[in-house]
Amino acid sequence: MTTANVKQAVPLFAVSNMETSVRYYVDGLGFAITKKWTVEGKLRWCWLQHGDAALMLQEFRKEGRDSWVPEGKAGVGVSICFTCEDALTIYREVTSRGILASKPVVGNGMWVTSLSDPDGYKIAFESYTELPEDTEFSSTTIP
Repeated sequence: MTTANVKQAVPLFAVSNMETSVRYYVDGLGFAITKKWTVEGKLRWCWLQHGDAALMLQEFRKEGRDSWVPEGKAGVGVSICFTCEDALTIYREVTSRGILASKPVVGNGMWVTSLSDPDGYKIAFESYTELPEDTEFSSTTIP
C-alpha cells in the first residue's frame, strides 16, 4: 500500500490587520500560533492551529511592491468549515469571549454555528448529531 503524498489543505487568509486578526483567532476562537514569520519586528505571516485543524494568516501590503487592496473585505465569499467533536462547546467558548456567533442549528445532520472574522471570512464549526434537521440550540433544553 502506498502512502498518500498530499497530507493536508491549509487555507491562507489575506488579512488587513495582522494584530486584529491574531487577537480574533487566538484570544477569541482559541487558536494557537505554532509558526510565524517576522520582518523588521512585525508579524507578517503565521500558522494557527486548533486541535488538528490549521489556517494561515498573512497581512496584505497596501502599497509598494506586491501590494494589493481588495475592493471590499478580503474574505467576503470565502467559507471554511471546521468539523469538531462538539460545536456547541465551541459556540459557548467563543461567545463567552465576546465573539458574535450564530445560534447553533442542525443542518445536514450536524450542529452548525457560524461567524465572520474581521476581514469577512466565514468560519463554521460543525459536529455530527442525531437530532432532527432545523433543531435550534437552547441552553435550557440541550446540555
